[in-house]
Amino acid sequence: MISYLERGDLNLEKYDDCIENAIQYNVFGYSWYLDVICEQWGAYVLNDYEAVMPIPWRRKMFVKYVHPPLWLIHLGIYSKQIEDENEFLIEVFDDFRFVELRMNSKNSFNMFEKFQKEKQVQILSLKDDYEIIRSRYNRNRKRELQKSIDFDLTENWGGNTSKFIELFRNNVGKRVYKIKESDYQNLDILMQICIQKKVGELLLIYDKSNNLVSGAFFLKQKNRVTELVCSSDFKNRKNGANTFMNDRAIYKYQKNFDVFDFGGSSMKNIATYYKSFGAKDENYIQLVYNNLPKLLKLFKG
Repeated sequence: MISYLERGDLNLEKYDDCIENAIQYNVFGYSWYLDVICEQWGAYVLNDYEAVMPIPWRRKMFVKYVHPPLWLIHLGIYSKQIEDENEFLIEVFDDFRFVELRMNSKNSFNMFEKFQKEKQVQILSLKDDYEIIRSRYNRNRKRELQKSIDFDLTENWGGNTSKFIELFRNNVGKRVYKIKESDYQNLDILMQICIQKKVGELLLIYDKSNNLVSGAFFLKQKNRVTELVCSSDFKNRKNGANTFMNDRAIYKYQKNFDVFDFGGSSMKNIATYYKSFGAKDENYIQLVYNNLPKLLKLFKG
């Protein structure tokens, strides 16, 4: 039996144990992660937490709807053994009239195909030695790495999260629609908690004048590392900083992880950049369901 429970009614010990031991494990499903980034959330629970599906939700114009917050790449259904995942969608589409949610790559469905969009992230295998991985970079990446040497860039692991947020705010943040001050506060809290739990690391790149020119925050998830958020100084792009940043992360994590997840994009230009490191597409499903009354069809816009 599948039941929906709001966050306050969940048995968090059993819930987080399901996330930890799920076939589809990722860090995004943990209760502590969702507590930071979600306005409200609950979860569908199969029997005694044999499987769970966390649901971030909001309310607008008296309508309760499902929508992913910032700093969340994937959620989906988490189960300790293979389950009929279609049953969860039946419940979600019955309870919510608007749903937009990125599932994880191990979720699959044979129902509700018209409400599914295939999307991609880019992942790089780390199973080979670093020198072999680097040899597969394309010419542009190798040229940018040489620039980083010429400009005498340096890496700093475990730097100041506030400096990184300021870099992001002044560059990527100006191009992303409606990032609120509370979103930046959530990101800072999230990074601090991830660092404390030893599942997150911050990498900052400086030039020879000690100017911060690039950075990224990484999540360590068992055998996989994910680049959650990154930014470069858009006014200082001729030094190879972004390529150097990704290369230093690949070098560091190759020793202890199997997969480097760029966080990726279905946008062609971003995907092409990540593939220039030798990355490949990994598909996942995005649920997009709108059963609102006609007068409210466009409310989310």
